[in-house]
Amino acid sequence: MLILGIETSCDETGVALFDTQAGLLSHALFSQIAIHADYGGVVPELASRDHVRKLLPLCDQVLSDAGRTRTDLEGIAYTAGPGLIGALMVGGAVAHALGFALDIPVLGVHHMEGHLLAPMLEDNPPAFPFVALLVSGGHTQLVRVDGIGEYQMLGESVDDAAGEAFDKTAKMLGLDYPGGPRVAALAEKGTSGRYRFPRPMTDRPGLDFSFSGLKTFTLNTVNAEKKSANGLSDQTRADIALAFETAAVETLVIKCRRALEQTGCDRLVIAGGVSANSRLRASLEKMAEKRRAHVFYARPEFCTDNGAMIAYAGAQRLKAGQRDGERIVAVPRWPMNQLPSLTEVRLSGLID
Repeated sequence: MLILGIETSCDETGVALFDTQAGLLSHALFSQIAIHADYGGVVPELASRDHVRKLLPLCDQVLSDAGRTRTDLEGIAYTAGPGLIGALMVGGAVAHALGFALDIPVLGVHHMEGHLLAPMLEDNPPAFPFVALLVSGGHTQLVRVDGIGEYQMLGESVDDAAGEAFDKTAKMLGLDYPGGPRVAALAEKGTSGRYRFPRPMTDRPGLDFSFSGLKTFTLNTVNAEKKSANGLSDQTRADIALAFETAAVETLVIKCRRALEQTGCDRLVIAGGVSANSRLRASLEKMAEKRRAHVFYARPEFCTDNGAMIAYAGAQRLKAGQRDGERIVAVPRWPMNQLPSLTEVRLSGLID
């Protein structure tokens, strides 16, 4: 089954072509970083307008790259949520228009399920069951995964997501958008041990996260250094970035270790934009090695938003018989544990 995947949930237009027999055939991405950089963050209306401009050309590009045409398509998957409502509507409208014209099934896919399944695109995909850490600008969640659609929420952030805390810390340190990668790059120049920031909610049982206090502690440190005799020097900024990143990473690692212990799983998947952080990957691999567990993640280009993950997730559900009705599905807020399992889809012939 040849599936076109469309991702337009926020500030990246991603398209991919996935064949259920041959695997990923082609993919393309247009990032809007330059468009939003002057504003220090995503401007929803600008994001939606640029998706309109870029989406169809990218669809034609991935088809051309794979030597296929629109008439070869057997299904279309698009991101239905969570995300910016205007951006979601662009992807949904294009998907439904193409599906209607080609008389093929269309399905709205959960954005975080796409991230969760992105490591399945690699040569050594994880087997079920596993624990997944979904960590991005909008989400920080720990999930037990027994199969596609079989999700048990173990813990999540009660306030800021980890990626959001990275972005806000970047602003405190005068770094450009997007903040996460720039904080990580600045931290490489930091002096270890000059500061020690708190590891929030690790002094109590449970698997929930909180990064608001860490963000506030960082802000207080920055403000204190600005008032000091030496001011906020470049080296001090790097030292603060390192202290923040170390605290955030250690917090995530502690919670992941607890999740593996609680579930008895020996496989850990990390997915989402923050999963590209090299310090996080190294720390999780070190923890997993001590537990004789294994860590799985997608290649860096599939950690951030992309069409390949949507094409893959959509292909599994379309193949099982799930599809949209005539209406576009756009859900800005959408708990992932509301999704049906593939078994439920096959047994009920479910049509969303």
